Amino acid sequence: MERAYELKEEMIENRRFFHRNPETGFDLPVTTGRVREILESMGYEVKKVGKSGLSATVGKPGRTFLIRGDMDALPMAEETELEYRSENGCMHACGHDIHTSALLGAARILREREYELNGTVKLMFQPCEEMVMGARDMVENGILEDPKVDAAMALHVVHKPLGTVGYSKGSACASSDVFTITITGKGAHGAASYLGVDPINVAVHMHLALQVLNSRETHPDDMVVLTIGMISGGAAANIIPDTVVMKGTIRTMNSDTREFMKGRLLDISESVAKTFRADCRVEFLSEGVPPMVNDEALTEDVTGYIDDLLGEGTTYEIPRMTGSEDFSVVSEKVPSLLLWVGTGSEDEGYPYGVHNPKVTFNEDAIHKMAAIYADCAIRWLEKND
Repeated sequence: MERAYELKEEMIENRRFFHRNPETGFDLPVTTGRVREILESMGYEVKKVGKSGLSATVGKPGRTFLIRGDMDALPMAEETELEYRSENGCMHACGHDIHTSALLGAARILREREYELNGTVKLMFQPCEEMVMGARDMVENGILEDPKVDAAMALHVVHKPLGTVGYSKGSACASSDVFTITITGKGAHGAASYLGVDPINVAVHMHLALQVLNSRETHPDDMVVLTIGMISGGAAANIIPDTVVMKGTIRTMNSDTREFMKGRLLDISESVAKTFRADCRVEFLSEGVPPMVNDEALTEDVTGYIDDLLGEGTTYEIPRMTGSEDFSVVSEKVPSLLLWVGTGSEDEGYPYGVHNPKVTFNEDAIHKMAAIYADCAIRWLEKND
């Protein structure tokens, strides 16, 4: 904590650079260039992993503990009055600039204390978390190998009191599968609807039928959310269009339910379309992500480390979230833990939550997060040597 506090201004300076220059998805040349430059100045050998991920290691042969910071922003205009606000139409409204800066701070601490490490710490700087594709890209391109990762941890900011750390036991975040349903009918004049096949009518019936999956086909204890967020079709009051497009998401808390829901989405969509003489095509955006599952033993160990570091009662249990986090792809492969670090509550003068164009964060959280990253890595390797 003492060293993290000494590095506080350096981390804040880095954070403000990233905040002023937000980039989205996999297209992060300025961000990754700065991260690489800082890591190499510390003596790290930096490797590109996948489309735009970065990795580096510190320590010696032995067990390997991975710590992740995501780097991408959101495609939304910033509405804060910060001196270092973004003006390029994108915004770090989810705090990934803080994650990246805290991981860079931890990288410096770990490099300075490399002699204490009873194994290897792997740094994972991840792109494209907001589109839930970055972690999978890095996993498929070997982030968990060479050296093989034994356990992994990620931190995420949250709209809670400064410095508190929330965790969930077991399933922590929902899976996420984004889908598009394209319904094809037959266009006609609105005054002669019997000559056509109305895809708007099909879409209405399909939307209602799909809601049965939430209320009738899954156990009430097994959290499921199927949402249709967009229906688009038609251009005039007196024209039946040829097509309607529906878009939505499925979120679940376990992999079996996830596969059941995806299968039933396909069954219901196709059968409703056929009932009304239309055709439909169901497409999923990428592979989606599974539920985020926190490993029980790792959760117990790490929350203990954090309470020792920041004071008893710093960590607290929170309900599972219906939102998604693509660190879940890592949690499918190795014991993993996702933690939520408070960066200011409404009572502390931070009224807006993440993904709001007016959100701001208390920068005093950054050095605390860096200390958590470094301390947990050191202590986990010490225990599991």
